[in-house]
Amino acid sequence: MSDSLPVRVSAEVVSVNRALPREIEWKGRKVRTGFFKTPSVGSFRVGVDGIEGDASADTQVHGGPRQAVYAYPVEHYEYWSRELEGVALPWGSFGENLSLRGVTEGDVAPGDLLETRAVTLEVTKPRTPCFKLNLRFDREDMVRRFAAAGRSGFYLAVLRPGLLAVGERLVHRPTFPRGPSIWDVYASRMHRAPDPASELDDV
Repeated sequence: MSDSLPVRVSAEVVSVNRALPREIEWKGRKVRTGFFKTPSVGSFRVGVDGIEGDASADTQVHGGPRQAVYAYPVEHYEYWSRELEGVALPWGSFGENLSLRGVTEGDVAPGDLLETRAVTLEVTKPRTPCFKLNLRFDREDMVRRFAAAGRSGFYLAVLRPGLLAVGERLVHRPTFPRGPSIWDVYASRMHRAPDPASELDDV
């Protein structure tokens, strides 16, 4: 692993979630989507285009080198369990490839690295919700709820391809000097007042 950046915290890979694009009937039309991720068992190769066995239906919006992997903090699942009472929420429910424990949007900034001995991932940007959240949960208010909650997750670029498995630890190496966190970037984009203490810590 690189020694050029200080170690801050580490994150655990709780789940690796994958899906290939398929057509879903929604509102009288067919929509092609790779949103419906399911947890997978074993080790998986992570390359510059993402995780093996996973793909995006529209690489203009999701996917590509700077959005190769989507990570979502498992800390947010408790919040969504309360918001969406009675809805089953297996890992991957929000379209994430990696369900991570130990880092949230307030902890990481664009340019930060998350590393194992085999893989180096670079934090790039928050996710902006799209209509496929409504499709996934079969309700018209999920995009609005997701945007208002501020729990965006973040995209990762793959700087060093390799194998990644459930249970592995990702060492967080922040950029220096520190820039705006993913939370700050998302808040600015969505015109929200940055307040991670009230928005992110109540899970």
